[in-house]
Amino acid sequence: LDPQQRLFLEVGWEALERAGWASDRTGKSTGVFVGWMHNDYQNEASESLLDLNPYIATGSAGSFLCGRLSYYLGVQGPSLAIDTACSSSLVALHLACQSLRSGECDRAIAGGVNLMVSPKTTIMTCKLHALSPSGHSRAFDASADGYLRGEGCGVVTLRKLSDAVRDGDPVLAVIEGSAITHNGFSSGLTAPNPDSQQQVIRKALARAGVEPHEVGYLEAHGTGT
Repeated sequence: LDPQQRLFLEVGWEALERAGWASDRTGKSTGVFVGWMHNDYQNEASESLLDLNPYIATGSAGSFLCGRLSYYLGVQGPSLAIDTACSSSLVALHLACQSLRSGECDRAIAGGVNLMVSPKTTIMTCKLHALSPSGHSRAFDASADGYLRGEGCGVVTLRKLSDAVRDGDPVLAVIEGSAITHNGFSSGLTAPNPDSQQQVIRKALARAGVEPHEVGYLEAHGTGT
């Protein structure tokens, strides 16, 4: 079993506990949305054609990263694994919100997970000159020379605000709006496009009904996603 699946199961359960959703209260119409990117474990586990384990398929495929949690919880809402590279987790969150708004599900579990269990991805990104040779991430700095990889898992539970307030759920934050777009054509396939970045921020603000001057905190992502 891919350690990413193990970790997502564990942290997903912790998120349910934090929300006060016991397994019998989670509800059948709960969606699971997870962002992921690399499949290091499957690549390593399937190197030998003579020793292939048939359970590698269900133990490492992205569809089972979300599907396994849905299975163990017995929920029947949407269950999606999203790979949009560095933005995967936030896109998963966006899709979870859309699913709640459209009525596809009445509760959602959304998050992301990444573990580095093979050196191959690190070697490839080094050869692409994407990783920082100095070992430091210096976004917006003249001395910036690349990004750094990291490991972890984060999961949040989501409901419509009216439902959460009605049932006395602990509300830590309210998502007013979100938006996703693509870079489109730019100076390179992996290079951020300033015009596209501006467009998606404007869309998110418009959907949230928030004016730019009302924003008190802005978190930027070093790779521009």
